[in-house]
Amino acid sequence: MIKVLFLCTGNSARSQMAEVLLNKFGKGKYVAKSAGSAPKDEVDPHTMKVIEHSGYDVTSLKPKSMDQFIDEEFDLVITLCDKMKEECPVFPNKPIYAHWGMPDPVAFEGSEEEKNAYFSRTFQEISHRIHLLLNVKIDKTEREAIEKELGEIASTWKYLR
Repeated sequence: MIKVLFLCTGNSARSQMAEVLLNKFGKGKYVAKSAGSAPKDEVDPHTMKVIEHSGYDVTSLKPKSMDQFIDEEFDLVITLCDKMKEECPVFPNKPIYAHWGMPDPVAFEGSEEEKNAYFSRTFQEISHRIHLLLNVKIDKTEREAIEKELGEIASTWKYLR
């Protein structure tokens, strides 16, 4: 089982989406968790809406602090915001790190309809990247090649640009 931790500052949008998607599509091979350096009190309502609208269970979603995972061993740690990339802690078993920086949908300003559309595009973008991740052969003996391939996923913009 490949253990993945997705990190964002607030753990209220992007990292929650990534956790749900990888647990769904990587079931049996991957187990994903998400956390933040300064977790919000609740998952953003637009995030909940887009995840639930896509047919996923949202009842167990809640922001979590990365501190609760600091002693846990992960194979991959993926940051989804630039601030988190700078604050990312060092995990004990030396996981492979990747940065998939993307705009925070919570910061998007617009009408309710525009916000819903932006959150939906963010969800689609993360889904696209998760599917690319599922095609990466994760073998710690080829660490540099995996890091390169995971880094290249960040440069694939399909829905947000």
